[in-house]
Formats: sequence, structure tokens, C-alpha cells
Amino acid sequence: MTVTIHDNPTPWVADHIRRFEQTGGRPRPGVADLLLTTRGRRSGLLRRTALVYVRDGDAYVLTASNGGADRHPAWYLNLLATPEVTLQVGTAAFPATARPATVAESARLWPAVVAAMPSYAAYRTATTREIPLVLVTPERSTTSTGGADRPQALSGESGRACGG
Repeated sequence: MTVTIHDNPTPWVADHIRRFEQTGGRPRPGVADLLLTTRGRRSGLLRRTALVYVRDGDAYVLTASNGGADRHPAWYLNLLATPEVTLQVGTAAFPATARPATVAESARLWPAVVAAMPSYAAYRTATTREIPLVLVTPERSTTSTGGADRPQALSGESGRACGG
């Protein structure tokens, strides 16, 4: 069965996804990037975007900044509706579960997020909404519960670790 994944249609994000694939998951040296695939909350289609991450223990921490816009990014709304996602870090793709960070987790993690991507500090002041952080935790099982659209390989990756 062939699964169709729809890449983010924003031209610079689509270009970033292509570079991610062409470089084996290393499109920007020194920046921890990953691909996140969510299921569209209205369409049911698989949607993929490229994001910067930091690590907090086993979790990947994502920032729903949307460039400082006054609305949440679609990928964030999608994972609120269906928290089962697929991450690709480097060449390894694996199923994971996403959840918004708590207020306390966000307060602790924001400094690490801004250290990884300084523009997030400006985004935070550019909007009236609270920019959510998302914790995405890989599934521990090697048996898929999500079907063909949830690949199973998990390997090592690099990303900034957060103090905890």
C-alpha cells in the first residue's frame, strides 16, 4: 500500500523539506531539524512540515511559533486533534505521540528553545497568543499500531539537550 504524504505548501518550507531529504536529514549544519508528519484534522490527509527541535530527555521539543503570527500553525492544530505523529530525524522515521507542554514545562524549556533558534524570542513578542511548546515522545514498541503511515525505524540523532 502506497501512502501519500502532502508536504507543507509554503515554498520555503517545501524547499527545506527537499533539502532535508537530499542531505540525509542535515539541511542546515549546526541546526537540529526534523520532519513532522501529522494527520489533517479536517482532511484526514497526512501532512508534513520541517521544524527545529531541542531535546528534553526522550522527548523532542517543538515550537508552534508560526513565525510570530496571531494564529497557531496547522500542524499544531492537527496534532491536538490526533496526537499520533511520525517524526523523521536524520534518516530515521518513527512513530511518536505529541502533547502540549505544561505551563511549568514551557517556562523551563523556553530558554533552550530560544538558544536553538534565537528568532523565537522575537516571535514571542510579536504575537498576543501564547506560543505553545510541544513534547513529542517516540513510541517504545517496535510493533506498529499506526499502520503503514507510521514507520518504525529509530536511530540516534543530534539535538540540543535541555536541562531538566
